[in-house]
Amino acid sequence: MLNIGLLGCGRIGQVHAQTIRQMDDVRITAVSDAFPESAHALAERCGAQVMETDAVINSADVDAVIIATPTDTHFDLIHTAAQAGKAIFCEKPVDMSSDRIRQCIDVVEKTGVLFLTAFNRRFDPNFATLQTRIRDGEIGQVELLSITSRDPSPPPIDYVKRSGGIFRDMMIHDFDMARFLLGEEFVQVFAVGSNLIDPEIGAAGDVDTAVVTLTTSSGAICQINNSRRSVYGYDQRVEVHGAAGMLRAGNILENTVEIATGSGFSSAPTRHFFLERYEAAYRAEMVHFVDAISGKGTMSPGVHDGLAAQLLADAAAESLSTGLPVTVA
Repeated sequence: MLNIGLLGCGRIGQVHAQTIRQMDDVRITAVSDAFPESAHALAERCGAQVMETDAVINSADVDAVIIATPTDTHFDLIHTAAQAGKAIFCEKPVDMSSDRIRQCIDVVEKTGVLFLTAFNRRFDPNFATLQTRIRDGEIGQVELLSITSRDPSPPPIDYVKRSGGIFRDMMIHDFDMARFLLGEEFVQVFAVGSNLIDPEIGAAGDVDTAVVTLTTSSGAICQINNSRRSVYGYDQRVEVHGAAGMLRAGNILENTVEIATGSGFSSAPTRHFFLERYEAAYRAEMVHFVDAISGKGTMSPGVHDGLAAQLLADAAAESLSTGLPVTVA
């Protein structure tokens, strides 16, 4: 039995707890949260103990920890957990600072603990299939990659103010997906962005609509577009164009029923938001984490993948600020 300590009992922590409750040979034994009522409510559902964070990490009854706390707490928790010899499952981003992520890499490598950066979209069955078929050469050499990611509505302004901006908060998933699909690194980034949805987002120093173009050393081009508003639902699409054809992964709908009338064809709306859309991905991600700890696979994406995505986000933010393409170190 693998015993896991859950740090953070908010929305994403609850998702992981629910997933683990449905798995065999793994359980949550201890939880902690800055809000005691949240910790006690989740602990009751999981049959876990409520402890202080350091006590969870250092408990002999905890083999691994899930870090589902606010990003500004990740750095210290990663260091404490690594030094305690615990396997680490860390929500993205690892940290808002690339330099601090490098320090996290140092402690993870020095202690030798297993580390998963939770880019859950890699584990979506559709995107994972897409990646496999690209690797199998079905469409030949990839030339163009297009990623669309649009939220139904903007997050609260308080969240925007501490999010690190659209590139580090929202598009970072797409940066990782682009690396995952292409299997090579980007050398140049060019970003444009606007405030078209909520003036308060602009007042907070962020944009709500953005497009980034990335180029690899081989010349392959990736275009990512993000919007904080999509009136027709959560929009998550990927298209890959290659020398021998095209692969495409479309949106997941509430159901597959269509109706045809004199007005034309219509179908169900997309899954409402990320919790519903990526339900299968969250489960596959946790299964992968547990299997890797048990020696049944290699832990991936790792802490270096967290740094690579952050560097692309940094480059995009710099490009937006300067209006110029940015070379990625």
